[in-house]
Amino acid sequence: MPRSDEAAAWYTMVYRAVQEVPHGKVTSYGHIAMLLGYREQPRQVGMCLKYLPSAADQPDARYNSDTVPWQRVINSKGVISNRGGNGAQRQESALALEGVQVERSSLGERIVDFDLYGWFPDQLPSEARGDEESS
Repeated sequence: MPRSDEAAAWYTMVYRAVQEVPHGKVTSYGHIAMLLGYREQPRQVGMCLKYLPSAADQPDARYNSDTVPWQRVINSKGVISNRGGNGAQRQESALALEGVQVERSSLGERIVDFDLYGWFPDQLPSEARGDEESS
């Protein structure tokens, strides 16, 4: 959870950006960071998603696992990052519901083909449209 106004603003920026990733597409932590103007902070994007509240625990939260498509963000190699427990399996299952095929690498990693499912625009669609920042 954010502990400062600056951290809260960062989390909000990340969650809003991830909300723009289209259904059935994936992007990387680094690409979200780049779209936000912080190319050097892909791990911080990952941390925001790691601490995204569960909709089951916080159903009324503005940003939670039902309102932010966390499953659409993977690492720069197209691999679903291990996150302990059954997190990678949950992410694979959520992507499968969107029609995204997850394969296994020779090392057993869950991998998504960026050529088929990648989403890597030069800017966020909301910026391209000139949307006003909403509160």
